[in-house]
Amino acid sequence: MKRAVFPGSFDPVTKGHIDLITRSTKMFDELVIGVLVNIGKVPLFSLEARVEMLKALTKDLPNVTVKSFDGLLADFVEQEQADAIVRGLRNAQDFEYEMALAQANSKLNPKADTVFLATAPEYSYISSSGVKEIYRFGGNIQDMVPELVFDRLQDNNG
Repeated sequence: MKRAVFPGSFDPVTKGHIDLITRSTKMFDELVIGVLVNIGKVPLFSLEARVEMLKALTKDLPNVTVKSFDGLLADFVEQEQADAIVRGLRNAQDFEYEMALAQANSKLNPKADTVFLATAPEYSYISSSGVKEIYRFGGNIQDMVPELVFDRLQDNNG
């Protein structure tokens, strides 16, 4: 069985994330979505809310589980007995950043390879941090996030 971890803060979950998750489920027998706390960012949603939304958004994908974690990704990957780490790439800057992380993770846990997936063109402009900034300044993010996420934002701040 091939098992992969797709890590991220998912704050908020975007349509790009869902696309990468869906595509990853076809590549691996099991996909663990690892939701982490990023201490360098001010979150829109609590960790619990992000896990809950991801579970709801992936309920029709039988080979997906959603878990939260803190600490090193390499340790979480080992704990989950995963063979791979899935990361999305939107552009060359993402590649440079992600390559350094992949090499560090390989050093910390040589049992798991990092697999890079190119973001679908229609989502290549979307990032969680960009969505947060647009949202906080009153911009329209409806086309960037799943309906569930958009509705939760309206409920919390409408």
